[in-house]
Amino acid sequence: MTKTARTRALVLFSGGQDSTVCLAWALARYDEVETVGFDYGQAHAVELDCRQTLLSRLSTVFPEWEAKLGPDHMLSLAELGRISDTALTRDVEIEMGENGLPTTFVPGRNLLFFTYAAALGYRRGAAALIGGMCETDYSGYPDCRSDTIRALEQAITLGMDKPFRLETPLMRIDKAATWKLAEELGGKALVDLIIEDSHSCYRGDRSKRHDWGYGCGACPACELRAKGYAAYVSGEA
Repeated sequence: MTKTARTRALVLFSGGQDSTVCLAWALARYDEVETVGFDYGQAHAVELDCRQTLLSRLSTVFPEWEAKLGPDHMLSLAELGRISDTALTRDVEIEMGENGLPTTFVPGRNLLFFTYAAALGYRRGAAALIGGMCETDYSGYPDCRSDTIRALEQAITLGMDKPFRLETPLMRIDKAATWKLAEELGGKALVDLIIEDSHSCYRGDRSKRHDWGYGCGACPACELRAKGYAAYVSGEA
């Protein structure tokens, strides 16, 4: 992308590994970067605490990014949690459902995230909306697929009568390559920050420290993160 004067982006920032890499990606490309998080009653709400730690640490460790990092916004989507019957919003076992999707799938989540982000971006002057969706190395969520994001981009642009770009820098890479991208963007310092301060575990467990970070080590999010990290450190990324 050719950078123009005073470009502004809004990053969907959950406090997880993927959204942290996306935030670094945006900070390397845009003049001004704001962040937005969503409280939808997720069981792993500890990620919301990690968001603030990560934003503070990023500003300290990367002073060149601090000048670009704008306001952080937190939006409540409590009704999404109330109407969802999933392993991320209820005390439900993490398993494959009868519909072929894991019970961690929250219907409509990413559709709402981007729609709310666009409404916020409309006011804030941010035409680029950046999310960590990926269809290469993920759990099969239909709202993480490229076709879904492209269709949503068109719908948002038409519905708001203003051009928006939905950017997903991780869409075509696996988790090992995501670790590698973090290294390329911010060196060992960014990799270490992601290990120590980001959160992926669906169980919200931060009592166990692994080489790749904190988590229960058994849920799909932990297994994916651990597998990717092992491939990354072995040079397979």
